[in-house]
Amino acid sequence: MANRLFFRLYQCANMLHKTGSRAIEEHGLTTQQWAVMGALSRPAAAHGMSVGDLARYLMVSRQNLSGVISRMERDGHLRSAPDGRDRRSRLITMTPGGRHVWQIEVQPKIRSYYARALADFSMSDMTHTLHYLLKMLDNMERLDLEVSGSDPKTITHASAD
Repeated sequence: MANRLFFRLYQCANMLHKTGSRAIEEHGLTTQQWAVMGALSRPAAAHGMSVGDLARYLMVSRQNLSGVISRMERDGHLRSAPDGRDRRSRLITMTPGGRHVWQIEVQPKIRSYYARALADFSMSDMTHTLHYLLKMLDNMERLDLEVSGSDPKTITHASAD
């Protein structure tokens, strides 16, 4: 049963990438870029996020994230600037053009994608699914901590605001 569950989760992740990217491809975005813009659009990130904080929030490696950020800077969606509090760190923010693309052009397509992908899901179905995914994520974070030896206080759920 565990193998079937994880295999279906793997398939869902792959289909999210494939069909989600298709939903916003006319804007030259991928699901990874969608996640970055979503993270940076939150009120908590109004003044930007360091690459390290963004990587932790999205639960990806800094190396994978740096390529995504570079492409998004090249396309004019993001800006990277030295952090005034720590000159070694760089703050990533959305440009006004990136914010326009995110809020006006992409959000309606994402909402439509969600509605279609969650067709026939009740509010209860979505609530239960979220509960179980968060429970699994907690367990996987504990596994990661065992291997990496990271401080558990630095790991937090990346709530999808």
